[in-house]
Amino acid sequence: MGVAGLLLGVALIAPLGSLPLVVWCGVSVLVLEHLFPWDEFLGSGVERHADLIEGVGYLVVTVAVLYAAFRFGIGPTSVPIAAIAVLVTVLFARALFELGVLYGGADAKALMIIGVVLPIFAGPLLAQSPTESTFLSVVPFSLNVLMDAALLSVVIPIALAIRNFARREFRFPAGFTGYLLEVRELPSRFVWVRDPAVPDADIDMDTQTSEEDREERVRIANELEARGVRRVWVTPQIPFLVVMAVGVVAALLAGNLVIDLVSAL
Repeated sequence: MGVAGLLLGVALIAPLGSLPLVVWCGVSVLVLEHLFPWDEFLGSGVERHADLIEGVGYLVVTVAVLYAAFRFGIGPTSVPIAAIAVLVTVLFARALFELGVLYGGADAKALMIIGVVLPIFAGPLLAQSPTESTFLSVVPFSLNVLMDAALLSVVIPIALAIRNFARREFRFPAGFTGYLLEVRELPSRFVWVRDPAVPDADIDMDTQTSEEDREERVRIANELEARGVRRVWVTPQIPFLVVMAVGVVAALLAGNLVIDLVSAL
């Protein structure tokens, strides 16, 4: 999708001139470099400097875009607003990842890809107020997606609480973040064990694949059964990418749900 976004942008921007085309290609390549293991081709002597090389790339592209915008202005035949939106998306997504707000690298990459596929989307399918229309015309589409996803993620703890109340198993605060599960079912469920605690049960920190994740849950289940534990509190492993996918749909339909909510209040 990232490559498709780059090529679609080239098709739309190329007729406008060489400057907007070069700027678009520059910010798009900055997105795509996150998706391919280019550092593996540098050789063992240079590979360890991959972070430094990437940092230089960030700096060069950012300074070049800012200089072009200052020197030639912002517009269809100079620095496209879409290119600026992509650059803002990349810097914003990377900052959230480095700060730990977006824990998985896949989340940050997905946000960047959304930005290059659809940099600005000011025309959601549902009618918008003049205030929101103005907001959508200048804010990167990816930011709207992230805000919608964050708001929609509130549904998860509410759904867990309703489930626990219905089963008369609610307790605070665990009832908002998880539910009770039979220990024997742990190997077949993608969950984190929360209570009772199990030593070294860092499924979310130390494993890399779903099979390693399952093997760790088998170990935990065996240990808990040996201790006589039959039921445990668990938290479902719901990837934020799933919530972001719903956020994309919401942003296409309604724009920015947070602005809608604030306007309604």
